[in-house]
Amino acid sequence: QVQVVESGGGLVQPGGSLRLSCVAHGSFFDVYDMGWYRQAPGKEREFVAKVTSGRTREYADSVRGRFTVSRDNAKTTVYLQMTSLKPEDTAAYYCAQFRSGRPTYWGQGTQVTVSS
Repeated sequence: QVQVVESGGGLVQPGGSLRLSCVAHGSFFDVYDMGWYRQAPGKEREFVAKVTSGRTREYADSVRGRFTVSRDNAKTTVYLQMTSLKPEDTAAYYCAQFRSGRPTYWGQGTQVTVSS
């Protein structure tokens, strides 16, 4: 089994920055794609960003240019650097490890609130 644990959420003012971290406890971290998703109150969970095993990065249009996803295989950790945060970025952020092209192992989430 794989345990995924997110951290780094919090309250930040509009225009501010946060870095989320996600540690995946399990074998062969480097061969799996990792992704970030978010869910705002009353809305469905949505894709935010993804980094493949080959370090190719993908982003949702709403965050491209503001968020950066990266991974450190030695630490079995994936990061989401968020800048120029907006109130509409407020959500619970979830990390997932992929299997067969789908997010399969999920963390419990970390709350990000953007408010003045």
